[in-house]
This record gives sequence, structure tokens and C-alpha cells, in this order.
Amino acid sequence: MKLIILAIVLAVAVAAPSSLTYETVEPVAIVSSRSEMNADGSYSFGFESDNGIKVEESGLQKQIGEKAEDAGTVSKGSYSYTVDGVVLTVNWVADENGFQAT
Repeated sequence: MKLIILAIVLAVAVAAPSSLTYETVEPVAIVSSRSEMNADGSYSFGFESDNGIKVEESGLQKQIGEKAEDAGTVSKGSYSYTVDGVVLTVNWVADENGFQAT
């Protein structure tokens, strides 16, 4: 009897329409890209894609304490994207005070 119930449940599950839809997503092309790494630990990079996304970031090493190991990376940057024809831009900084976006 258990085998019959299991078979019925499996048959219903297989016959049920799938609620999953598969959407083909076209790849996004990168139209420009740059990257720079320096011996002192500073860096910068940026890219722009054909769908309007833009990213910029730069950073450097900063001594935040008295000891040599009390160094960290201070970074700043921005990213932009378009929603319903409006370009939204977020500027940010990450330093000894944490991550702060505006």
C-alpha cells in the first residue's frame, strides 16, 4: 500500500507544471577597462559596460597606528547604474572609520 501511495505522489509531482521559467540572459560587454597596481601598495581600477554600469576605485596604504603592522588600505570609489532611464551613482570611502557610502 505504501508503495502505491509513493508511486501516486511521484506521478503527481512529475506531472505538475513547473513554475520555474528559464530566461536567456545576454552577456554584457565591457567597453573600457583599466587597472594600475603600484609598488607602494596603491592601486586604481575602473570599467564601463555597454549597459551603462560604471565602476571606479582607488586605494593606498595608510599607517593608522604607531606600529608598522598598524597599516591598512584606504579606498574610495563610485559605481553608477541606470534604472528606468535615471543614472544612480553611489560614492563611497572605506577607511579606519569603516565603509561609508553617499
